[in-house]
Amino acid sequence: MARHQAVRTPVFNGPAGWSAILPPVAPRARLEGSTGCDVAIVGGGFAGLSAARRLHQIDPGLDVVILDAARISEGGTGRNSGFMIDLPHELTSSDYAGSGDSHDRQLTRLNRHAIDFAAQAVAEYAIPEGWFQRSGKINAAASAAGLAANESYARHLRDLGEAHEMLDARAMRETTGTGYYRAGLYTPGTAMIQPAGYVQGFAAGLERGGVRIYENSPVLTIETAPQGWRLATAQGEVRAQKVIMANNGHLESFGFKRGRLMHIMLNACMTEELSPEAIRALGGQECWGATPADPMGTTVRRIGPAQGGNRIVIRQGGYYRPQMQTSAADLDRLVRQMRQKFDARFPMLKGLRFEYCWSGHLCLSKNGVSVMRELEPGLFAACVDNGLGTTRSTLTGIGAAEMLCGRSSMITEFFTAEAEPGRLPPHPFDTIGANAYMRWKEWQSRLE
Repeated sequence: MARHQAVRTPVFNGPAGWSAILPPVAPRARLEGSTGCDVAIVGGGFAGLSAARRLHQIDPGLDVVILDAARISEGGTGRNSGFMIDLPHELTSSDYAGSGDSHDRQLTRLNRHAIDFAAQAVAEYAIPEGWFQRSGKINAAASAAGLAANESYARHLRDLGEAHEMLDARAMRETTGTGYYRAGLYTPGTAMIQPAGYVQGFAAGLERGGVRIYENSPVLTIETAPQGWRLATAQGEVRAQKVIMANNGHLESFGFKRGRLMHIMLNACMTEELSPEAIRALGGQECWGATPADPMGTTVRRIGPAQGGNRIVIRQGGYYRPQMQTSAADLDRLVRQMRQKFDARFPMLKGLRFEYCWSGHLCLSKNGVSVMRELEPGLFAACVDNGLGTTRSTLTGIGAAEMLCGRSSMITEFFTAEAEPGRLPPHPFDTIGANAYMRWKEWQSRLE
């Protein structure tokens, strides 16, 4: 008999700003008592929702239950910056290029499949257009090192035959309103989403199709049972024939891949609504998204009324936390840094109040692989998104659903061919080494 007890459940620091700026949604029920289903999914984020949709595409008669530890869009998904990226975006490289042209072409095809899958869900579930826009993104460069990184990545894109456009300082000012950036690299294939709105609409669409979703119901135990599996929460249980673990790094909380997963906390701030005077002072386009030319730099995104108001979101500052939890002191320290980063980029808005600040959790593997496979008979994983929560988690969710149903596809073949996540140094050397490395890399990319 297999039994997996959770040693920790998700803990979140700060409000999920993307959810807070949307109209309130009525809470869903917490799991109470006993129920049964064909497939139980642990996690209601991009992976879990995508898995549920793919299951119903394959077999509309399946009875599917989703258990989420928080409310939909207020956990890790609502703390995502909303870049659904199609091209190689390897966070551990110096310029986002992946591990080779052949691999990157294959991954780009898969990423675009995920974006198409999301676009189809938007249409099918009548998700507002402002919550999913195929508008592209910019790699913004503010230093000589950033310019070199963009040039390197542009060469890689030329080798792949991928469309891109180099932007000069004037074009960057016309887009962003600020003269901070010296250049940019625009790629057209990224979909920019309002992550909380997208998953709220996705979840509501699934429910209309018969999927049951329970909120504030963290799974504490998963164990084999007659004819399948039993999942226990604090107040109830689900008996399922099969299970999909779609809980990203918290896969390790149940004992899987211990010593192999890197847990990185990132932090973000969202401004208060820009006044008409602030909008005039800033200028630029109403909506745009900029990732840093150096992956260790600062992500900035401007949104408009269709996403929840005229606001700017800034994200920076990663640190390693094997317990997958941050502290108020961690967040306060990073908010001070983001204040400096924001004021440097937008001197015309200096001191503009941050209305929401939060921490979020990335799960990476040392060798950049995900965990999308059958862990035990009838127990599948769609985890370890390597900092690409929108696109990669969508793919692993689709793939886990297909594998559960006995289907083979380009997604299942890609992920099952990947190696195991590489082993990390023992604790505390993993924490000391990872945090020292990130501090050094952040210092190198401080202008980005």
